[in-house]
Amino acid sequence: MHRRSFLIGLVTAAAAPLAAEAQAPSKIPLVGVLAPGMPTTYVARIEAFRQALRDLGWVEGQTIAFEYRYAEEKFERLPDLAAELVRLNVNLIVTTSAPGAEAAKRATAVIPIVFASHGDPVGTGHVASLARPGGNITGLSFMTPDLSPKRLELLKEAFPGITRVAVLWNAANRAKAGDWRTTQAAARLLGVTLQPHEVRRADDLASAFAAMPKQRPEALLTLDDPVMLSSRISIVAFAARERLPAIYGHREYADAGGLMAYGPNLADSYRRAALYVDKILKGAKPADLAVAQPTSFELIINLKTAGALGLTIPQSILRRADEVIE
Repeated sequence: MHRRSFLIGLVTAAAAPLAAEAQAPSKIPLVGVLAPGMPTTYVARIEAFRQALRDLGWVEGQTIAFEYRYAEEKFERLPDLAAELVRLNVNLIVTTSAPGAEAAKRATAVIPIVFASHGDPVGTGHVASLARPGGNITGLSFMTPDLSPKRLELLKEAFPGITRVAVLWNAANRAKAGDWRTTQAAARLLGVTLQPHEVRRADDLASAFAAMPKQRPEALLTLDDPVMLSSRISIVAFAARERLPAIYGHREYADAGGLMAYGPNLADSYRRAALYVDKILKGAKPADLAVAQPTSFELIINLKTAGALGLTIPQSILRRADEVIE
């Protein structure tokens, strides 16, 4: 009896840790968020992303956790920040731009990556194709090589007399290369001369603003990327000072006083990115999830700004506007 009791006790003691382990809560997924800009730039978009995850049943601190890394407009910091997330052994990395996607892709070929916005994922080689991304990366494409020519067309339709258009763009962002080529092609067809000004970081804006008036541009176009979006207040204020009609890529510019904006809704893209995160955390592979494209575009016209600049927006443009700010 003593021997039998001893053996029962031994088995019970050995099983106890196993039972405790079985009852212990499993480690919740850790999602890394990698962004090139300032944290304040992403507040609304990140909240839209988190709310979409909540709607899908992911409760922060209970069933999911986040680690955020912001490069604060210093693109050269992105590789180190991506490496930090990899060292933290995150389950998935969400990026907010093409440069972020590139840094994450170079940092890991194993951890799934979802880009919430990307100008040209195929052109940069980040995915094999939209339908079959391949590898460990997928997400939302903004199709910017197609959109910037459309913005130039809208600018020319609104103000037919313009022949010289200043362009702010970031050559350090590889997704902008195709964007710039298609915009040049559109300019030739429209009879417009483009005056490019490279802005690789916010500090470059001062020199661009100083050089631009010397070329006497008649309008302004931005090839949007994180640097431009983070600096939208400065860019919009410059256009107002120089009395330049301008068109931008996202409604945030029009909300800041920009004349016209045409493009996909950023918050909607981040909500859709949450669907990718949900599927991947439940076992789907990025290689099998096709890259999504915008389902709708919005044209925003700021009539208050038009009035301040003494400009008249044609009815043909106003009728197509999704929103008019007065």
